[in-house]
Amino acid sequence: MSNDLYDVIHRRRDVRAQFTGAPVPDAALARILSAAHAAPSVGLSQPWDFILVRDQTTRRAFFEHVQRERDTFAASLDPDAARRFARIKIDGVLESSLSVVVTYDPRRGGPAVLGRHAIADAGLYSVCLAIQNLWLAATAEDLGIGWVSFYREAFLRDLLHIPDTVRPVAWLCLGPVTHLETVPDLERHGWRRRTPLAEVVHRDRW
Repeated sequence: MSNDLYDVIHRRRDVRAQFTGAPVPDAALARILSAAHAAPSVGLSQPWDFILVRDQTTRRAFFEHVQRERDTFAASLDPDAARRFARIKIDGVLESSLSVVVTYDPRRGGPAVLGRHAIADAGLYSVCLAIQNLWLAATAEDLGIGWVSFYREAFLRDLLHIPDTVRPVAWLCLGPVTHLETVPDLERHGWRRRTPLAEVVHRDRW
């Protein structure tokens, strides 16, 4: 397990194809969820919940939905992009050990959430901070995380019986991996290249 924060940040990858399916130790899972729950949140609202999904029938249903959404996206691409996309694996739903679905409850900490009155999405940003903590903690534990984004929120809400007032934010595949790629998948497959830092740093003004 690595304790160097910068090493963990730069080793972190969005994992698709490297999951082994081996179980996640209970102690490691507890540490990872504790790290996520320690994230900062607007008004200390802690607007997240974590749904641990191990059931194979549920995961299969979600996987099939993801494949349909993949086909929908592929149909929107020009031929060159479609060829590149065809080489990219988009999920590890069935191969990973379990999934963690992270949700956002805007009622948490209410009715007056300190610091959210001017930025309505501040609670959603808080959930994203919890996800980043979870991801980095998993990497420190030498586990992989894959964020699956090819789904419709309404489908996932119905599948997991999530209340209408709660928004599903992320389906994360979690588990031991054979390795973490040195170069991110989308770069390796020629989909996108990382922008140099110098191009996104501004001084005093845009």
